[in-house]
Formats: sequence, structure tokens, C-alpha cells
Amino acid sequence: MKVDWLEQILGKEWKITPAGGTTGEAYFAQREGKRLFLKRNSSPFLAVLSAEGIVPKLVWTKRMENGDVITAQKWLEGRELTPEEMKKDQVAHLLSKIHHSTELLDLLMRMGKQPLEPEDMLADLHQMIYENEQHVHKALRLLEKMLPDVQNQQKVVCHCDVNHNNWLLSKSGQLYLIDWDHAVVSDPAIDLGMLLHWYIPRGEWVSWLGRYGVELTESLQKRIHWYVIAQALLFIKWNKKRGYQEEVQRWRYFLESVLFEQIASLNNH
Repeated sequence: MKVDWLEQILGKEWKITPAGGTTGEAYFAQREGKRLFLKRNSSPFLAVLSAEGIVPKLVWTKRMENGDVITAQKWLEGRELTPEEMKKDQVAHLLSKIHHSTELLDLLMRMGKQPLEPEDMLADLHQMIYENEQHVHKALRLLEKMLPDVQNQQKVVCHCDVNHNNWLLSKSGQLYLIDWDHAVVSDPAIDLGMLLHWYIPRGEWVSWLGRYGVELTESLQKRIHWYVIAQALLFIKWNKKRGYQEEVQRWRYFLESVLFEQIASLNNH
């Protein structure tokens, strides 16, 4: 969206600057001490996320003539969490609040969001063309083998991109989880897996999950591994399609380490 469109909504006295991000659809607007974060066609359940205190306050929503929806949120003084800060109790508590929110789940289901089943995810992964990447085929075989371990699990609202860059800590100490464009209704292991693997040392998984509110059972461990492997395959494909070779390589190394760990674990049982 062009900045002059935003000027039509806000007026020329607002200073508008791009906010970055992968979609290029987000902007900061500033005028006489007032500051807003603007986005085009952001998640339709932003109002509920705002009401629950999960994202910064929603100020207004406007529908354009072409059908686009522009949202304006309070632009907070704050910063992203560092990777080290992902161990914080606040992160575990906020993610648990999200996963246990019946309001968010009801709204997403009413919007027609179908639960993401592992067998559908696996079918999509099989349809992707990976050429002759041995580790990828090994991963797909393992996902097939472990599929019964992840089926028929309770579904919740999952963010699906719990990278430390999406956690915003305000100056007043309030923590938010932003960028809900990829949210799904799925097994909470889809969020827990990536967060634990990227940010929490293995020896601290039990205590971190205790603060989140669950035990690290054998079942949860299998589900965490399954979704981490599946998501790694998706990230390899996504980055490959865009020519981000460095990221492709990073995800390949990550996938290989998770595969090694999981195969060793299966062999020990």
C-alpha cells in the first residue's frame, strides 16, 4: 500500500514511515506526540487480541473502498525480546494464556478457521518438490512413522511464529506477542516446539514448561519433535523459494540436528 493512501486516511500532517517486515504492509505514523502503528489487512481477530491484552491496544479500524481493512494500534515505546529473555516467566505465562483462551478459539472457529490436522500438514509437505535432498526424505519418513503419536490432540489457537522478534516488551514492563498473520487452530506443540528448541536449553525444558503449566510427558515430547521437523521443512521450502540461501542452510542444519536427536531417542526405546 502506498503512503499517499494513508495520507488520505490520516491527513498530510502525519509523518508516515514504513515499519519493515516481510509483507511491507506496516507503517508508523506520528503527529504532535501522537503515535500509531498501521497495518493493512492484519489478522481479523486483532480486536479480541487487543481486548485480552495480548497485542498493543487497537485504536481504530477502517475499511477502504477497495475492500482493504486498515488497523491502527497504539505505538508503544518498547523493544523486542532478546533470545536470552525468551526464558522469562512472562513468556511462558503469556503463551499459556493464549493457548488457554476460549475467546480466541471460539472467534477463530466462528470465522471458519479449520483446525490444522497433522495428516493434512504431512500431505502438503509430501506435495512439495525437494529434489534429491536426503535429509528431507529422511524427515518425511520419520513424520510418517510418528503420525499416530500426534493425531487426535486437543487444538488451541497457535501463533505459529514465536520468534523472539515478535515479542514486544513495553517500557512499563508489559509483554505482548505481535504479528498474528499466520495464526492457526492446532496442537499447542506447534508453538512450544520451536520456542523450546531455539531458546531454552534442554536441561531447562521441564522447569520452563512447568511455568507454562504442563508436564514434559513422553507424548508431548514426541509431538514437539514432530511439529518442529514439519515446520523446519516448511521454512526450508519458504526460504528456498525466495532465494534466501543462508536461511535455507541454517534450517537444514537445524533439521539435521533435530532428526539426529529424534532418531537417537527412538532407538533408545
